[in-house]
Amino acid sequence: MILAPLRGVTVGCFRRAFSAQIVSAGFDEAVTPFIPAMPGIDPMKDRELRAAGDSRLKTTPQFIGKDPAALRACLKRIRERGFDTADLNCGCPFPMVRNKFRGSGILKTRDVFERMIATGCEVMGEGAFSIKVRLGVEKSDEFLSLISTVNSYPLRYLTVHARTAKQMYEGECNIEAFRAIVDAVKVPLVYNGDAFLGSGVIRGPDGAEDLSKFNLHDVMIGRGFIKSLAFRDDIGELLERYIDSSVKELGSPRPVLGRMKELLAYWKDFPRWSRVWKSAKMAKTLDEFKMCLF
Repeated sequence: MILAPLRGVTVGCFRRAFSAQIVSAGFDEAVTPFIPAMPGIDPMKDRELRAAGDSRLKTTPQFIGKDPAALRACLKRIRERGFDTADLNCGCPFPMVRNKFRGSGILKTRDVFERMIATGCEVMGEGAFSIKVRLGVEKSDEFLSLISTVNSYPLRYLTVHARTAKQMYEGECNIEAFRAIVDAVKVPLVYNGDAFLGSGVIRGPDGAEDLSKFNLHDVMIGRGFIKSLAFRDDIGELLERYIDSSVKELGSPRPVLGRMKELLAYWKDFPRWSRVWKSAKMAKTLDEFKMCLF
């Protein structure tokens, strides 16, 4: 399994604090939350890459952007520092991102989409560059029109989140639309979208869909894993360690408060955490937040 990039949640500090739990759950790779590929930006100054995390967990930097020259510079820089794989975010659904033709918005600009893939494969080498997409922006068959482009490059893998960008993270994943991609794609395929590990079988969003029948290269799981942490008996101890590590990393309690609220929001619907969340979300300081937990 691959740990999905969840911005503000599966950050480097999280991956280090929960490294044992991530690895024991069956993950052997993590894709970082996206790093901007923009002119003049050194990706190695991003805290995501300053300390990649547990050596048992392969870290693949993910970039977002629409400038092939800027992507080239970023990829050359990470290669110099020892990273041998990279990923391009072509799936971020947030309107402020996609309306600028970044993230899922890049699917609307076929020429730029292809030049970004070509750049990634050229710099990283055959089988070392991957992309993560949505089914489309508004419609679930939009990405199918780009399959021929994808098939013409030696990608490491293609990750498809089985929703449209317009859906954001709401509504159901479209397994039938994903099946159409399975039938058309010629590069290794990774499924993403409401997947979880249950009884040793990786299942799809309806809880019954055994994803192994698609003969996938891998499955990328994010929210399913984050939610599973809520039921651990030692979660209090793990959270305390994560908070302490985050304070050291960020240098101040204030930004840590936002980070912790974002994590806890994934657990707010569970009986054990619903009452905690009601108090924690109102906390104005990290100390107030910790009182709700401990």
